[in-house]
Amino acid sequence: MSFASCCNLHPVLGKVVGRTLVVTGLMVGLHVAAFADELADAAQLLRAGQQAQALSKADAYLAKNPRDPQMRFLKGVILTEQNKPSEAIAVFTKLTEDYPALPEPYNNLAVLYAANGQYEKARVALDKAIHTNPTYATAYENLGDVHAKLASEAYDKALQLDSGNSGAKAKLTMVHSLVGNTTGVINPKAATVAVAAAPKPESRPEPKVEPKAAVKESPKQDLQLERAAELKRQEQKAQELKLQEQKLQQQKQKEQRLKDEADAKREAKAKAASAATAEREQVLAAVGAWAKAWSARDVKAYLNAYSADFDLPAGQSREAWADERQARIEDKRHIDVRVETPQVSIDGNAATVKFRQIYDSDRVKANSRKTLVLTKQGGKWRIKQERSGN
Repeated sequence: MSFASCCNLHPVLGKVVGRTLVVTGLMVGLHVAAFADELADAAQLLRAGQQAQALSKADAYLAKNPRDPQMRFLKGVILTEQNKPSEAIAVFTKLTEDYPALPEPYNNLAVLYAANGQYEKARVALDKAIHTNPTYATAYENLGDVHAKLASEAYDKALQLDSGNSGAKAKLTMVHSLVGNTTGVINPKAATVAVAAAPKPESRPEPKVEPKAAVKESPKQDLQLERAAELKRQEQKAQELKLQEQKLQQQKQKEQRLKDEADAKREAKAKAASAATAEREQVLAAVGAWAKAWSARDVKAYLNAYSADFDLPAGQSREAWADERQARIEDKRHIDVRVETPQVSIDGNAATVKFRQIYDSDRVKANSRKTLVLTKQGGKWRIKQERSGN
């Protein structure tokens, strides 16, 4: 697989035929010639398709000259040809760190990122390449293609959210026409641009460089710059649309969350009210069973309505109190006890019931106020205190 065919942008190949790379201040005398031979040999092996041999030769040279930028660059190209993008990215990344003034490593990093669908990383790398060399036409063209791909993805997303968006459809068609196809995929094109001379080591004094005449941009470059600027504007619009959609989604999520919380509160309140009603009914049922047992002169059930820790009258034992109650019930031929207008208040496992007690027997008739304090024991309400009057 060739370098160009595995990527969607214009790579810079480490071609040395016709333009041997020179690193001023790094190599002098015979060493320069020797290096040129080593570089040319490795490049020739690569062109001949002997990638493994080319890589072996490059590694042998770099073992002795580990910081040489040109051979390192060529090694990155060889690794790319061998379809080892991760290793190639590592080589080009280290080159940008050691020689940040070289634009070509940034460009080839962008090509590798784009081939992997990492278009935002590709855009950043190309911006750095152009920053180091504002007249780098290949980087501008690649940047335009990257922006086209980003714009295509943004318009596709806009159409997914709103399939009837005619404006997005028209813009997507325009982007496809710019990149020369109807699929939104950037067409690969071969490029064989030689590497510029690497900067001298920081320990060497900078040579005096005569200022170069300004390079007049060609009509093709003007068109590329205009196209890149337009695509940049379209990308910004797409990003704004994406942010608006995110804000709308967040607002919907917030409204749904508030609704769910309100529903949960209402449900909890309803459950609490239902539980309170059920508890009140259980308390009234316990009081009713007590009155019914008393009326039936069922001493056992009557006494069982009282808790084990019932507050006994002062100086009286449980046994004496029970005997007295039994005697008072059994000496009547009939008893009728009614509970009227009960008022119930519950606090945890304690309940207070205030009511009017209508008592009628063959000996006594009475209509009085009464208060029973009940406690919940073993899941049942039993009388803890008994008071007559208000």
